[in-house]
Formats: sequence, C-alpha cells, structure tokens
Amino acid sequence: MVAGTAAAKGPGASEAEVGASGKRSGSDLVSMIRYTSTTSGGGGKGNVTPVSNWTPPACWYEPRSAQEFSKYVENMYDETVNTPGQHSYAKTSAGMFRDEYKDGKYKNYNLDQKDEGNWWVAVRDEDRWMEPEAQLCDKPPFWVENGAAPPVENPVSPQVLAELAYNRIQLPNTEVAVAPEATTKVNLPTWAWLDKAKFKEVSVTAALNVGGFNIQATTTAKPVSLKLEPGTPDAETYPASGECTINEDGSIGEPYARGKADRTPPCGIRYLRSSGDGTFKLQATVTWEITWTGTGNPNPTQLPNGTFGNDQDVTVQEIQSVNR
Repeated sequence: MVAGTAAAKGPGASEAEVGASGKRSGSDLVSMIRYTSTTSGGGGKGNVTPVSNWTPPACWYEPRSAQEFSKYVENMYDETVNTPGQHSYAKTSAGMFRDEYKDGKYKNYNLDQKDEGNWWVAVRDEDRWMEPEAQLCDKPPFWVENGAAPPVENPVSPQVLAELAYNRIQLPNTEVAVAPEATTKVNLPTWAWLDKAKFKEVSVTAALNVGGFNIQATTTAKPVSLKLEPGTPDAETYPASGECTINEDGSIGEPYARGKADRTPPCGIRYLRSSGDGTFKLQATVTWEITWTGTGNPNPTQLPNGTFGNDQDVTVQEIQSVNR
C-alpha cells in the first residue's frame, strides 16, 4: 500500500472485521465510513448488480483530523524502519514521506491548526484496489481549511456515500414458488410467484463522522419486477415478455390454488418439451429500483436500477396417456 493511501473494506465486510471505529490495528489507515442495514427486509444473500455499466466509486478522498493523521504517519514510519529485513528504499521512502508533513512543506502535521482544517487522504476499496479506476485517486495527503472545497475529483459527499452503500446492499435469493411444485408437465401452465413478506425494501446507511464532518446517506432498493427465463427456447412465458410486475400489495405473481387449472397464470411458464433425464435451469431475476436520501438531499434521488437472481432446477415430463 502506498503511504498515505487508505483502504476501505469492500462488499460483505462485517462490523467485526472493520471494528466499531472503522480502524484496524497497526499502521493501516482504513476508511472511516460506517455501514448499517436499516431494515430487516429479506436481505443477506447477495449483492445487487447494476443494470448499466455504472459502478460505485473504486476510490475517493476522506478527511482526517491533524491528530489522526499525525498518529498514522508516525506509526507507519516506526513500523517501516523497525521491521527486521525491511529494504533500505522502503525506509528511505517512509522517512521522506514523514519529513514532508512533519519538518518539510508542512510543520508538525499542522497540529497547531487542528481546529482550522483537515487532512484529506485517498481511499481505495480494497476489494477493487487492482482496478485501473482505483488508481485514479493518487494525490498525496493534502490540507484543506474549513469551508474550502477539496481540490480533487470524488471527495467524500452524501452522494458518494450513497453510491458506496449501493455496493453493500444484500438482497434475498430469488427462488420462486412454482406450481406444480416438484415436476411439471409438457404444455401445462406452471404458475410462479414471490412472497411479499420476503421481498421488501432493503436499505443500507453509510455515515462519516470525522474531522468535524458528519454526513450520511441511505440507499434503498425496492423490488419492481421479476424476469423469468425458462432455461430452454422450447417454452412460453406469462406474460410473453417474461417480465412479471409487482402487485399493489408487494407480491409478484399469484399463488396457484385449486380451481385455477383453466386460468392463465399472470406470471409463469409453459414448457413445450420434456427435460428428459435432466432438468431445465429456470432463471429468476428480480429488478430493484434504487434511490437514496441523505444530508442535504431529503427527497429520493435515483441511482441505476439493479438486479439479483439465481436459477433453480425444473423437471418437465411428458403427459402419460392410457390406451385401451
């Protein structure tokens, strides 16, 4: 890790891994952003995938107080020069970095100006640190006076927090209920639906409270439709597009019940041939509408829609007839 560059825990990081303060032990300086799930919902299975080429930031800049920054640099320097077998160039580099902020361009980490501004440091999502986008935040730590705008692209803001929270939303599996349940028949409409109790809104709040900054954003995913892909071209979907929209009560599709055999399911599939000795992979993908609110932004603002899905095995048999 380059001196002065922080790392942020990526998707799936637990609070136990990051720690309540967002810091790890040793000389590492990690993101101070905290993430909290704000709804029980039905989350916990997988991350949302944007429907477009958009991705949350791979790097950004965060503020640090003069005290926090000085402690980081001193710990980093001591650890580098006192590590047995450490290369001389690493020790030299650490010494030059320390001198820049302690006895060079800056004096004693600007501790005498601790109430007048903050240091800003580059942060990279450590799950994406090898991506080219993560290398764009390459400016060494710099000082910004209170009230001034950081002279960089992608300084942390409520919108940046919202975009980072996007990547940490955990969505439920999309295994649909079907009828017939175990095995369906050729040309027999198969009903499909999702339970409204499971598919609720899922939200994550990202908050940053450091160096006099106290901002937050909540990103919310709301299910809006279910896409069915039968796993074979020899099938028809209901509706024909395969896109089942959400009902007013929050459910998708309609459970099968006795007496509905002659009806066309509002959401379902009709297989036109047998799966033989195997099965078809029914792919069920839910589209989630994603918005955010936060500091200075009380009204929901759109982020790119996302999807999450999985497949399930469906056995299709020929209808047996009896000849007399």
